[in-house]
Amino acid sequence: MSAEYDATEFVDSDFQSASKSPYAAPVSGPAATGRAPSREEVDAKFGETQQKLAELKRAQEELERERASLEEVRRRQLEFQTGREETIQNLTRAIGLLTEAEFVSRRDAEQMAKSMADMEVVLAKVEATNEQSWTKENFAVELTRGLTVVENARMEWNAARVKFPVLSGESPSGAAQPDKAAQPLQAWLAEQNLGQLCKLGLAFTWPLAAVALLVGLLMIFFLRR
Repeated sequence: MSAEYDATEFVDSDFQSASKSPYAAPVSGPAATGRAPSREEVDAKFGETQQKLAELKRAQEELERERASLEEVRRRQLEFQTGREETIQNLTRAIGLLTEAEFVSRRDAEQMAKSMADMEVVLAKVEATNEQSWTKENFAVELTRGLTVVENARMEWNAARVKFPVLSGESPSGAAQPDKAAQPLQAWLAEQNLGQLCKLGLAFTWPLAAVALLVGLLMIFFLRR
């Protein structure tokens, strides 16, 4: 005896559940029918593709502009950092050099002021020496005192000339100028003969010789007394 007929054996339950599902995408177009795409469908697809390419191109251009803007910001940041470090280094070095130069200038100015004060003192002493007021009794003493004042003033003057080249007519900024100035003098001396050079030497040394002779005579005079 055969089994009873069951109608459910000839029903595809998976197909029925898929067709009833609200999320199932409907199949349409040439793929649904199996036919070749029409000219209108190809044109529409081509238009969609062109539109997507245009959107991608606009997005690429926007990214390029953003990249260029970021690159400019990056360049300016690098320029700022480099300029800041360079400026700090230069200003720090300049401050150090100017501080040292200021110290040297202040020291030179203090020395110059001291030398000026000392020269003013010896100048007053030299100007105060008046040989018209000397008498026979105090002549030797006053002459010795006067020679001492003059010698001290000369020593002060020579010391100031060594410290401050400007007193010798030299430029404070360069040391080559005295050599250039001395070249004509050297050339002139080279042209002179021995007799003229001896006369020049006598002209330069006779005041010292006269002073030495006078001092010697005074010493002999006092010793005989």
